[in-house]
Amino acid sequence: MRFRPDRRAILTAAGLVLAAGLPLRAATPAGPRLAAIDWAMLETAVALGHMPVAACELIRFRQDAVEPQIPADVTDLGLRGAPNFELLQLVRPDLILSSPYYTGYQHRLEPLAPVLSLPFFDPGQPPLPKAMAALYDLAAALDDASAADRATDEANAAFDRQRTALAGHADRPVCLINIGDARHIRVFGFDSLFGSTLARLGLTNAWGEATAFSFLAPVPIDRLAGMPDARLVVIGDVPPQARHGLARSVLWQRLPAVAGGRLYHLPRMNAFGAVPSALRFARHLAEAFAAGPVAAI
Repeated sequence: MRFRPDRRAILTAAGLVLAAGLPLRAATPAGPRLAAIDWAMLETAVALGHMPVAACELIRFRQDAVEPQIPADVTDLGLRGAPNFELLQLVRPDLILSSPYYTGYQHRLEPLAPVLSLPFFDPGQPPLPKAMAALYDLAAALDDASAADRATDEANAAFDRQRTALAGHADRPVCLINIGDARHIRVFGFDSLFGSTLARLGLTNAWGEATAFSFLAPVPIDRLAGMPDARLVVIGDVPPQARHGLARSVLWQRLPAVAGGRLYHLPRMNAFGAVPSALRFARHLAEAFAAGPVAAI
C-alpha cells in the first residue's frame, strides 16, 4: 500500500483544510497525510519521522505519554472510541492509522481513506516485538523503508545502552505496578508494554502471570508479599488519598520491598504506546535505579 498524492491533490486538500480553519502541517510532497486513531500507531508514525496531520485525544496523550511531543497544529479528532468523523473528513487524510481496538467503526473510516490497522496488544504475547515490527509495516505503507531502518537502529542502540546501565540490577526480579487506592494495585506482566520492555533490558519480571495486554485488573496489595526479593517500581501518579492511606498502612510498610528499601517511582507513562513509550520507560527505569530507592511515594 503506497500513497503518492500528486500536486493537484495536495493543493485541493490544502484548500479544503484552510477553508475549514484547520492546520496544513503535512500537506506537502514530503509524504502522505496521516490521521492516527490509535496512540501506538501515532507513536510509530512519529518515530518514523512522519508526523500525522490529525490524531485522537491529544490533550490526554500529551499528559500520559509526554513523549513524543506532538505539535500544537496537529488537529485533535476527539475520543479514540468516538472520533469526530466529520472533522476527520475535513483534514483529508491519505491514510488512517488504526488498530484492532477500533474495528467496531472501521466501516466508517474506510470511505474516508485507506485504513492501516496493526496489532500491538494480543492476549499472552509481549507487545514490544510487535511495536518494533510495526515500524517496518508502516514504513512499507509509506514507501519509506529507510525510516524503519533508522528508527529500529536508534531504538536498539538505546535499549542496549539502558540494558548495560541496568546490568547491575539484574540480581533481583522487578515488580511493576500502578496504584489505584491504598488497598489495590495494578500489575504489569510480560504481556504489557512495560513488562515486555523489562525483558528486553535483561531484567526479570517478578509477576509471571498474564495481565490482559496492559496491566492486571486491580488485585489486593497483599499479593506483593509473595515477591519478597523483588524491587518494587510504582509507575504513574499516586492518588493523594491512596498516598495518605499507604503512609498509615502497616501492611504496606511491612512489605519486603518497602521495608527493605527497594521502592522506586517512575512518572506517568503511556501503557498503550509503541517504541517511543518503551524507550521512555527504559530511560526512566535506568535513571530511577541509578538514583536509588525512594523513602516513600
